[in-house]
Amino acid sequence: MIETKGYAALAAKKPLEPFTFSRREPGDEDVLIDIRYCGICHSDIHQARDEWGGSAFPMVPGHEILGTVLKVGANVSRFKEGDTVGVGCFVDSCRSCAACAEGLEQYCENGMVLTYNGLEKDQETATQGGYSTRIVVDHNFLLRVPDSIKPEEAAPLMCAGITLYSPLKHWGAGPGKKVGIVGMGGLGHMGVKIAAAMGAEVTVFSHSEKKKDDALAFGARAFVAGMDEATAASLAGSFDLIVDTVSAEHDMNLLLSLLKREASLVLVGVPEQPHKIAPFPLIGGRRNLSGSLIGGIAETQEMLDFCGKHSLGSQVEIVSPERINEAYERVVRSDVRYRFVVDLAPLK
Repeated sequence: MIETKGYAALAAKKPLEPFTFSRREPGDEDVLIDIRYCGICHSDIHQARDEWGGSAFPMVPGHEILGTVLKVGANVSRFKEGDTVGVGCFVDSCRSCAACAEGLEQYCENGMVLTYNGLEKDQETATQGGYSTRIVVDHNFLLRVPDSIKPEEAAPLMCAGITLYSPLKHWGAGPGKKVGIVGMGGLGHMGVKIAAAMGAEVTVFSHSEKKKDDALAFGARAFVAGMDEATAASLAGSFDLIVDTVSAEHDMNLLLSLLKREASLVLVGVPEQPHKIAPFPLIGGRRNLSGSLIGGIAETQEMLDFCGKHSLGSQVEIVSPERINEAYERVVRSDVRYRFVVDLAPLK
């Protein structure tokens, strides 16, 4: 077994603290990775505080992992020692269901193996995440990171990047399409960058003017601060696609009214309380309310290659492990532009 240092939540709502645990020795299909950076996703906070239910402790969060290959198994030919690689939200799946066969492992019908707060396929060993010094991953669930993206800026792409890339691609963002991004936090700012790079005309919807200059610098054409009925009426029926990244309560019906006929509002944010949806904004324009969950391994690699081609990385603030709890509180207050990334070097 490989002794590994990390930061863990030992119980719900308790501050994270130093934690030592064991990783398995790499097998023939595995890769041993030295973790350099790990992004802090808001879902880490939800799970470490058991706000969604189902959390298991002790828990080492982190699924936006960037590292360097230390060792590869006998059957691994795609990666070699020294490669820069990424690990995202899951590290295995059943590989036999219809979703897995289509490269949609995130929708695995038998349950994907989460990078943390999950169980390995043996249904006994708890998975632990990227707030740690090392991780062992099956090479089929490992991602190659382009050299054109700074490592610390690439880490959040493993979740924030693919969470936005997948719906933007699936619903056809591109030249001639008007795309709205609701919320410009860790997820939303990557949506702006990616949609603009795809050639779409991007409008950002935010609760204040604070991020307007950033939105325009990231490629947005327009910025809407606050949303009331008058603003909605002026923009009614004008959007081909809106991707909603907000994880707090807000008026979905106003957003639906902004869509063209048969256009889609896609949810990627996860609020604690259910949204209240009126039927008429949907019925009146044969509009679609949809959802999207990260992406499969092939699509995540496609996203990384796209971001590498366009030199798109996340805007990050680097923190040391002992500042994770401070970073959590700041994320809850929306006091970060735009993603905290933990530098794991101090743990080594």
